[in-house]
Amino acid sequence: MPLMEPYRVKVVEPIPILTRAERETAMERAGYNPFNLRAEEITIDLLSDSGTNALSAAQQAAGALGDETYAGARSFFRFRDAVEKLTGYPQIMPVHQGRAAERILFNALLTPGQLCVSNTHFDTTRANAVLAGATPVDLPCAAAADLDSAAPFKGDIDLDRLTALLTGPDRDTVGVVIMTITNNGGGGQPVSMANLTAVSRLCREHGVPFFLDAARFAENAWLVIQREDGYSEHTPEQVARLAFDLADGAVASLKKDAIAHMGGFLALRDEALAQRCELMLTATEGFRTYGGLSGRDLEMLAQGLHEVVEPDYLRARASATQHLADLVNKAGVSIVEPAGIHALYLNAGRLLPHLPPNRYPGHALATELYLAGGIRCAELGSLYLGEEDEDGNMVKPAPYELVRLAIPRRVYTQSHLEYVAEVLAEIAQHPERVPGYRIVEAPALLRHFNCRVEPVRD
Repeated sequence: MPLMEPYRVKVVEPIPILTRAERETAMERAGYNPFNLRAEEITIDLLSDSGTNALSAAQQAAGALGDETYAGARSFFRFRDAVEKLTGYPQIMPVHQGRAAERILFNALLTPGQLCVSNTHFDTTRANAVLAGATPVDLPCAAAADLDSAAPFKGDIDLDRLTALLTGPDRDTVGVVIMTITNNGGGGQPVSMANLTAVSRLCREHGVPFFLDAARFAENAWLVIQREDGYSEHTPEQVARLAFDLADGAVASLKKDAIAHMGGFLALRDEALAQRCELMLTATEGFRTYGGLSGRDLEMLAQGLHEVVEPDYLRARASATQHLADLVNKAGVSIVEPAGIHALYLNAGRLLPHLPPNRYPGHALATELYLAGGIRCAELGSLYLGEEDEDGNMVKPAPYELVRLAIPRRVYTQSHLEYVAEVLAEIAQHPERVPGYRIVEAPALLRHFNCRVEPVRD
C-alpha cells in the first residue's frame, strides 16, 4: 500500500473555498504576488514546506513538557542530545530558523571579497552570503541542465569545476563550500554520498571549510537509499549520519525535516569557530541554550528529529509526491525529472512558450493556479533569478522557468493532491490564455517575496 499515510487524522482544520471572482479580487489586492495573499484566501497552500507541517500527538505531548527556564533549560539538553545523536557534532546552537544559522555562520566565517561555493544556493543562503560581503558561486552538475533526464542525483556539485576553482587563480578566495541536501534551488534533487565524499576530500586537501545546508537531510537520505548502490540496507538515520560525518558542520532549518513550525540549528566541530558564532547568537538570537526558541519548540523539534527518519513516514511521503508527479505528467505538464520528495517543479517555460522570460512564465503559471483553483505556489524562474537593467529590461533571464509545488508534511491527503493535478490539467488544455506579467515595484534583494506585478497581454 505505497500511498497509505502511516498515520490517522486526529484533529482537522477547515480550508477556505472561494469563488473565482473572490480569488481575482484577492490576487489583485495582493499585487499578483502569492506571498501577499492571506491564509483565509487559500484553498491548497503549496507555497512552502517550511514550518507548514502537521504536528504529531507525540510532538504535542512533548511540547507540554517544555521548560521555559531562561538559561540551562531541560528542553535545551533534550534538543542538544537529539541533534548530537543525529549529526555527531559537539558544538550545537539552537536558532529560530535556518536563515539565522546562515547569517551567524557566514558572518563568523566569511570576509568581504571571498567566494561562497555551493551546488546551488537557495534564496536566503545566497542573500546571507552577499550580506556578509561574499560572492555566491553555484556549480551544479552537468546532469542538472537536462530537466527531462532520469539521472538519479542531479543535485550533485560539478566536481571538475570545483576542482578547477580550488586549484585555480581564485583558490585563495574560496571561504566555504556549502552543499544543499536536497538541492532545493536545483529542482529538489538529491545529492549522492559519492559526491559528498568527493567534495569532503577536495575541501580537506585544499584547507577549505565544508558545510551542509541540511534542511532536508532525511529526505536526501531516503533517496540515497532508493537510488545509490551500496546503501539499500542502511536506515535513513545511518545515511544521514554518514553525510554529517563528511562535513565540518551544518546549518539546518528544522521547519522542514524536524516536521515542526519553528526552529533550526547551527552545529560545528571547531570550538574556536563555535565561540565566534556564539557571540553573535547571544547578541542577535538569544542565550546559547534557547537561541530564540521556547522550551516547547525545543521539545517538539527533538521529537520531530526522531519521527522524520522513520522509514514508513519517508516511504509514504515519497510515494505521495510521485503520485502527484504521475498525474501531472498524465495531464501533459512536464516536471523536473525525476520527482524528488518535498516538492514538484513544473516546467512553466515549456507549458507557456508564448511568454518570453521578461513576461515571467513561471510566475504566470503560479498566479493562474491560484486564480483557477485557489492553489498557492511560487515560481523559481526569472522573477526569482532574472536580472534587469535600470530601465527594467531583461538582461539575464533564469536558466529555466519553473514553478515549485512544495508539499507540507502530513497536511494534505491524496485527494487534495489529485485536486491540484485536476486544476493544472484544466490550465494545460488552453495554456495560451495565461497572460504574462510585468514588475510594478520591487526591492533590490529577494524581490520575489515583496514585489508587486500586473498582468499584461502583448
